Amino acid sequence: MRNDDPNPKDSKDQPDSSGVSRRDFLKISGISVAVPLVASPRMVMAAGEEVPVHGPGKVPMGFTINGKNYKASLEPRVTLLDALRDQFELTGAKRVCDRAECGACTVLMDDKPVYACSALAIEAQHKAITTVEALTQDGKLHPVQQSFVEDDASQCGFCTPGFVVACKAFLDKHPRPSAEDVRRGLSGNLCRCGTYHGIQRVIAQMAEKGA
Repeated sequence: MRNDDPNPKDSKDQPDSSGVSRRDFLKISGISVAVPLVASPRMVMAAGEEVPVHGPGKVPMGFTINGKNYKASLEPRVTLLDALRDQFELTGAKRVCDRAECGACTVLMDDKPVYACSALAIEAQHKAITTVEALTQDGKLHPVQQSFVEDDASQCGFCTPGFVVACKAFLDKHPRPSAEDVRRGLSGNLCRCGTYHGIQRVIAQMAEKGA
């Protein structure tokens, strides 16, 4: 049927059977979508307890990294590796496999080695994060780093930061390791250049110095 009205109303302003115009509906929809992004965390029941649900938008987070306090607004899905590299410009931890297999992104969380690519930044709050940058003090290499240089334990360098951090954590826990301890303790880090013998010499040298 042809509409003969020379001045038809904007269809967006015409109310439907519910009494709400299309224009108003779009406004209401926009508000309802935006509110969860800025509202406080929702609470849901999990295993009989209430737990907060964050996101999907950015939420304020605080971190203690290398003894310093950092703050940022991040989406809950952001990994610790992304936060370190993109937000705080701490690029020592390397992105290589990005699936928690190679160990190039190893950092310490409360003195325990973790893959930064598989840890969520939001979960790293209120924990002490240590990256390879913190091992060098006043321009002086950490003994483990110095041993990597002396024993030629690196080639391309992509795995080196993760190996250095992993070796430090390993030696802190096993100051006099056996060969089997070394194989097991560093099995989570891979070197595609195959400098394992040099890394084993690092461990042996450090163990000897600590004896």
